[in-house]
Parts: sequence; C-alpha cells; structure tokens
Amino acid sequence: MFDSALTIRALTARAVAAPLARPLRTASGEIPVSPLLLIDLASEEGPAGRAYIFGYTTLTLRALQVLLDDLDAVVRGRPASPAAMYDELAARFRLMGRQGLVGMALAGLDMALWDMQGRAQNRPVVELLGGQAAPVPAYDSFGVVDPVKDATALEDSVEQGFRAIKIKIGVGDLAWDLENVAGVRAVIGPDVRLMVDYNQSLTAPEALRRIDALARFDLAWVEEPVPAEDLAGHARVREASRVPIQTGENWWFGHDMAHALAAEACDVCMPDLMKIGGVTGWLRAMGQAEAAAVPVSSHLFIEASAHVLPVTPLAHYLEFLDLAGAVLADPPRVADGHVTARGPGLGMDWDEAAVARYRF
Repeated sequence: MFDSALTIRALTARAVAAPLARPLRTASGEIPVSPLLLIDLASEEGPAGRAYIFGYTTLTLRALQVLLDDLDAVVRGRPASPAAMYDELAARFRLMGRQGLVGMALAGLDMALWDMQGRAQNRPVVELLGGQAAPVPAYDSFGVVDPVKDATALEDSVEQGFRAIKIKIGVGDLAWDLENVAGVRAVIGPDVRLMVDYNQSLTAPEALRRIDALARFDLAWVEEPVPAEDLAGHARVREASRVPIQTGENWWFGHDMAHALAAEACDVCMPDLMKIGGVTGWLRAMGQAEAAAVPVSSHLFIEASAHVLPVTPLAHYLEFLDLAGAVLADPPRVADGHVTARGPGLGMDWDEAAVARYRF
C-alpha cells in the first residue's frame, strides 16, 4: 500500500485568501473569502504531497502558518507513513489535546502524506484505500439565498445535474424561514432534494417549532439546529423532529463522533476531514457510523472527500462547496450531479500565479 522508503525532507505552508465564487452568509456569520493554508510536503526521494486546510477566518492564518512552520522541524527526516505519523503526533499533543488549530494542522499534514503516497505510486488515494474512483452523488451547497435574486444560480445548479441543494437559513424569524424555503422549493421543483442548515443558531424548543413548520417542504435534513456541542439538545430535537437531523462537521477526531453517536444526536452525519483527523482519522472513525447505521456525508474538502467516500460504509452525499478552486490548476468538477476522485494522489496542483495573487 505504501512506499516505505519515502522520507520527509521539508514541510512548508503558504497562506492565501482566495475568492469564493459564492461568498457565504450564514446564521452564525459571514465568510467573504476562503482563508486557506496550502501545504507542500517534500520527500528526499522526489515525490511531493499537497493538501490545504480551511481557516474559516483570516484571523487564524498567521497562527496556523507558524504552527505548520514549527512542525517542519518535528517531521523532517521522518518516514512518510500517514498512520505512524498520526499516532506519533497524537502522542506528542496528548497533554494539551488536538482540538482547534492543532487538529487542523495535523489533519492537513495527514492529507498531504496520503497525497505524497499516491503520487509516488502514480495512483489516486482511493485506490490506496482499497477502493476505486467512482462517481459520488453531490449536493450543491449555498449560503443564505434570496429565492428571487438567486433564482438563476439555483436553476443553474439543477441544470448542472445536481439532484440535491442545501441552503442556510435562520438569519430571520420563522416567517422568514418559511418564505425563503418556500421560494427555493418553487425554483428547484419537487424532485430535487432540499437540505437546510441553521448553523447552530437555535435553542432546542425553537428548533422544534421551526422544523415542525418547515416539514411541509419535504426536507432531506435539517443541519445543526442547535450548538454543535449540545449533544443533549440535538438528541432532543432528533427524537421529536419529523425531519432527519444532520450534524458532525464540528466533531474533533473519533472520540467526538463516538460521544455524539452514543447520545443519538443525529440521523445522518457529516464529519469534516480537517477536524476528524484527515484521511487517517476518517478511516478510523467511519466504522462507528456503520455500527450505528448512520449514513455519512462529507463536509467541505471536495477533492479529498471524493477519495474517502467510496470506501465509507453508508456513504451518502459529498458537499460541493469549492473552497480552493481559485488557486487550483484544475478545480473540482461535477458531472451529472456527481464528483469522481482524481489522481495521482488527491489530484490537486496549485495554480502558482493565482497563489501569488492571493497570498495573505
């Protein structure tokens, strides 16, 4: 599976603030640009690895940059084995924990290691995982939309072949939610699945009140109706809701997933590759979802998600929200509402002119 002869020569990272095709507005804040750390991992033997992590806000970029710069001294000269490095760094950060910026940096390193291994063998990562590149059903992921002003964009998504669309709601009262969801449903029609995301903005009683009113629009799921850490609140909403409840994008590593599933906090889940521990963390966590019979979707990271979902039990949807396309030589593509893994590695190359343009 791995080229055991590969040795890490250097880890470098560059901060960029990349433009988004659709800047995101949510009930919990706005994301006008995509703050990314582009990771490059060089080996003594020649093959290189690439990955990126998403900072949510440009305020995190300098701290992440320094952390990754300091990790260079830790990983230099070490074998380029994703699992061994995962365990070594988990032990190194045991006392302080791996949540937050540390976890993000470690996941980015893990994804770059998998990319390096794939490039060394001229194979896509999905094949190293025992699977094969296959079309994965995707949904087009929007922020807050105006059903009138954004009707063309919604119609374009359907014309591209997306059979599922997600919008963010909760920026107004229930009347606003109802008007907005009704308008989007009218634009996309009855045959396209519709998901809504509250981005952790409600209390459990208010979430139940709103979900009960929105159920008439045949929603595929309601995402993070209450704060992500409120597992009891999620479980309460899930038990009484007529619509499936989705959460998971804020689970840190497998232990958070275990706690959420034990609390019966969701009907469907969507771990984030950057928070669940990269490709290695994803692989180690997914058996939990299979045991709990909970379908698994991805959160962000289109390129790497297309590699892990084909080997994920109960794989559901890939979220199509293009964070890095502005700095990629060949941005991710959708065909008939599906995304297929590309290689070698994770199938990403930087557009260096764009990287220079958007350096932060």
